[in-house]
Amino acid sequence: MSAEATDPGAPSRKRSRPRIDLRRLGRVALLGPVPRDRLPAAIGHVAEAHRAHHPDADLTILHRAYLLAESSHRGQMRKSGEPYITHPLAVTLILAELGAETTTLTASLLHDTVEDTEVTLDQVKAEFGDEVCYLVDGVTKLEKVDYGAAAEPETFRKMLVATGNDVRVMSIKLADRLHNMRTLGVMRPEKQARIAKVTRDVLIPLAERLGVQALKTELEDLVFAILHPVEYERTRTLIAASARSRDPLAEIADSVGATLRDAGISAEVLIRPRHFVSVHRVRAKRGELRGTDFGRLLVLVGEDADCYAVLGELHTCFTPVISEFKDFVAAPKFNLYQSLHTAVVGPEGTVAEVLIRTHRMHKVAEAGVVALGNPYAQDGATAGQRTEPADGERADPTRPGWLSRLLEWQESATDPDTFWTTLRADLAQDREITVFRTDGGTLGLPAGASCVDAAYAQYGDEAHACIGARVNGRLATLSTALQDGDTVQLLLAQDATSGPSPEWLDHARTPAARIAIAGWLEAHPEDAPDPHGRTGEHRAGGTGDPEGRRAEHPGDREVDGPGGTAADEAGGDTPHGRDRTAGGTATVSVDTPGSPVRLAGCCTPVPPDDIVGCTVRGGAVTVHRRECAAVARMRAIGRTVVGARWNDTGGWSDTADYRVTLVAESFGRPRLLADLTEAIAAADAAVVSATVEPPSEQRVRHTYTLQLPDAAGLPGLMRAMRDVPGVYDVSRAQQPAAAG
Repeated sequence: MSAEATDPGAPSRKRSRPRIDLRRLGRVALLGPVPRDRLPAAIGHVAEAHRAHHPDADLTILHRAYLLAESSHRGQMRKSGEPYITHPLAVTLILAELGAETTTLTASLLHDTVEDTEVTLDQVKAEFGDEVCYLVDGVTKLEKVDYGAAAEPETFRKMLVATGNDVRVMSIKLADRLHNMRTLGVMRPEKQARIAKVTRDVLIPLAERLGVQALKTELEDLVFAILHPVEYERTRTLIAASARSRDPLAEIADSVGATLRDAGISAEVLIRPRHFVSVHRVRAKRGELRGTDFGRLLVLVGEDADCYAVLGELHTCFTPVISEFKDFVAAPKFNLYQSLHTAVVGPEGTVAEVLIRTHRMHKVAEAGVVALGNPYAQDGATAGQRTEPADGERADPTRPGWLSRLLEWQESATDPDTFWTTLRADLAQDREITVFRTDGGTLGLPAGASCVDAAYAQYGDEAHACIGARVNGRLATLSTALQDGDTVQLLLAQDATSGPSPEWLDHARTPAARIAIAGWLEAHPEDAPDPHGRTGEHRAGGTGDPEGRRAEHPGDREVDGPGGTAADEAGGDTPHGRDRTAGGTATVSVDTPGSPVRLAGCCTPVPPDDIVGCTVRGGAVTVHRRECAAVARMRAIGRTVVGARWNDTGGWSDTADYRVTLVAESFGRPRLLADLTEAIAAADAAVVSATVEPPSEQRVRHTYTLQLPDAAGLPGLMRAMRDVPGVYDVSRAQQPAAAG
């Protein structure tokens, strides 16, 4: 259905304007072959819908495609008992209603022929050309993997790659799934639920990302009915009751139309009903529904400038709800969507949401990339003549930034389960923000993204060396969440061997960042440099030796020399490293009963750290965190490593003190020391000693030895210190600070 007004010169108001109606073809039954000199009656619906969007379209190729599809599928039946040809016909009608161009419709008619009949790709190419063959091949590849639980990750990886190469492949697949969802009632309930969940988790978000709202909304309602039948029926009853009562939006629509007419603005004012899931969401958000919650006003105009003229009149002549205003015309959404959103107060205090857009914006809002025609066509060039990039990848001018990013990280996610989990998490991000780089470029990121995500989006693997950022000109931690419109400058270390800290994973939201960080950490389990150039041997959880020196603990110096004591080899007797013998405070148990036990001062283990014991001279056992570099060195010189565990009490006795050394990395600023001290005090921690090194390249390192009343308070203390403005990393130190 065309979105153009019948008389653009006269503002009008209609009770309702139907959405693109994708349900008109309920069933198509074919009774034998048809003459080749006329368009088959069964495809008449498709031809009518296609000509509504493309009046000059040549239907000859559709005629030929239909005849091949019908003859190839003849004798095949669907599970519903219908002739199989009804399925490609229904899929093609869906796409025709959306405004798809002829090539897409031709491929849609043939999309199951190569998979389910004796028709070959070579035959399709010979009869219909390279473009149709390419699309049919892309859809066929998606059908070759079952939708079983184990196959889902690889299925959607293929789907993602196919979509990236040509968005029309995904358009056909989405229409295919929509028709299958409409006819899902013939399947067992458990299979209905499984297909509905996959549709909900992946296909609906992909439809949203591609901007195909007409498909997305109907899929949402079909999934809603299957997975939440009680809520669906309740929502259906509410909508039916609303339809029988007076519509308060009608009066507001009349007032809006009169206002625009008086202002001389050519516009069409429509009432746009909400679909079932939208009504359900509004009800969940607001509780009891208002009469105006069942729909929104849609104002269609001719030019972009008219959108703002309408907005000005509405905000002048009505009371606006400023918090509801959003401008997606100047800053389109990630799925090509453009519109002005606002809300105004009408008579009797009723609030109406208003969407303002041009007719073209409306078409794209409904059909997304489908409405943009053939994105690969070149002026005067046929499909066979079109120039392809040298690397064989098709350059898609309609490919949104999110799709390019997904294509990049899916290549890095070699594990199918990682890919599947990450894909679902990324698609769950329903909003995208735009941040500006200092060089004038922009970065598209999901809402909630941090400076870590921005770093990997801008620099790729070079972001491993990122040490901080400036957001809107002010120093910020890498964990800082970015807002739409922020300007971000990423600061990189000069040391090429720098690498990310495990804590970065806590702040990464994008798949590209998470996969890159996890891959680096996996490839550098022991010698991985942290963001400041120190090696993992010196890091122990993020930060290492305060001065970046070779990790050399007090006891390590005398391990093989004369006069070395058990305490020496243990890494020094720590403030909480008293003997843990059978008669002492039994905090730790080791696999050598009766041995004196000390907690190593190099890595200061505390519950619930994963720990091991190392035997030293004199029969004592020093307990280290499992990742401590000293454990590897002890093994290298022949020391025995024994099992160790925290006792079931899981903590310290009432009389045992708990000390730990933390290193805070930060950018220098006034009152930083005072703010850190305040955060420490707020966590009931006492400062035993503290050192602050001289600033270097605007970076400052604080090293604190702290005493806590309970080991369980350590994670909260570290989070509180990280939240102090200017602090970009807080981690456990390998070597305690000197007594102050």
